[in-house]
Amino acid sequence: MSSIKIAKAKRLRSTPYTSRIEKQGVTSYTTYNHMLLPAGFEDSLEESYYHLKEHVQIWDVAAERQVEISGEDATELVQLMTCRDLSKSKDGRCYYCPIIDDQGGLINDPVVLRLNQNKWWLSIADSDLILFAKGLAIGKNYNVKIIEPNVDIMAVQGPKSFPLMEKVFGKSITDLKFFGFDYFYFKGSKHLIARSGWSKQGGYEIYVENTQSGLELYDYLFEIGKEFNVKPGCPHLIERIESALLSYGNDFDNSDNPLECGFDKYVNLDNEVNFLGKEKLKEIKLRGISKKLMGIKIDHSEINVSKAIEIRINSQRIGELRSGVYSPTFKQVIGIVMIDKPHFEIDTKVEITLNNEIKTGVLCNIPFV
Repeated sequence: MSSIKIAKAKRLRSTPYTSRIEKQGVTSYTTYNHMLLPAGFEDSLEESYYHLKEHVQIWDVAAERQVEISGEDATELVQLMTCRDLSKSKDGRCYYCPIIDDQGGLINDPVVLRLNQNKWWLSIADSDLILFAKGLAIGKNYNVKIIEPNVDIMAVQGPKSFPLMEKVFGKSITDLKFFGFDYFYFKGSKHLIARSGWSKQGGYEIYVENTQSGLELYDYLFEIGKEFNVKPGCPHLIERIESALLSYGNDFDNSDNPLECGFDKYVNLDNEVNFLGKEKLKEIKLRGISKKLMGIKIDHSEINVSKAIEIRINSQRIGELRSGVYSPTFKQVIGIVMIDKPHFEIDTKVEITLNNEIKTGVLCNIPFV
């Protein structure tokens, strides 16, 4: 089988860390926010899975771009885009915020950082949220400035991320609460660091604004991280599906709403906060959802999902599998499925065709247990 390469270009940007990870053995890329996002290294998927759960990895996730919204109307604009009530938000905190349109359809699901009341960063998933924000600002005549700042995130993930980061930044960094952030210095340069990341193994994301300092920090983390068995890595398919870390564009998109995707605790309808799609979500909640995001377990040893795969009961379509992978922990294929009403009951047996064979799957809640 021939190797297929991605052609780099200005509209498909490399990251400041690309030269590093290519020397470190990156084997595949995907694209994310018009940038290269590492998708695999020389270790097998299963080897890197166990390494992430036991040690520490450094990830190039610069493709997790920022939409910076600043100005006197910044808070009002950010609130208009999300169904989560941000009225009690605080400086120095991160907030997971589903972004929706006027029909309640999901546009993005960023982690939102409140730098101060008049300046926010939206750390976005893979869609052009900046255009949505600009359109709303123009239509509402808001006094805001909206840009993509020069911020290139590196993530430090895994249980040994904590002693590694303490060795670099001191004990105070371990005092950060989950989804808290603060500024820390490395060789005279200031870096915003959040206790966050796209794994459930614990860790940090470093929002690098000074590229040269960021590259020096990247190299230093590997230099002093040898005692912690540090390796390069990337967001991990097995670990993220097991943990139900949902992926915009894979597990859900603009055709889905936050109630269907299990984001109920981030949907605040019983207050005076104004946001797009609020009345539509009230209607949906009143009549009940017509489909639901769930998990599935399939007694099979391999799967490759590049498009949705039909889920059936008695040969009738009742939903689709959107992401899937073989889990060495569960010793079977697990996946994320969208199931139509009235079939979204746990332990429901369903049919799915994999490699031209009909397999039986069982619906379950997510995250997987």
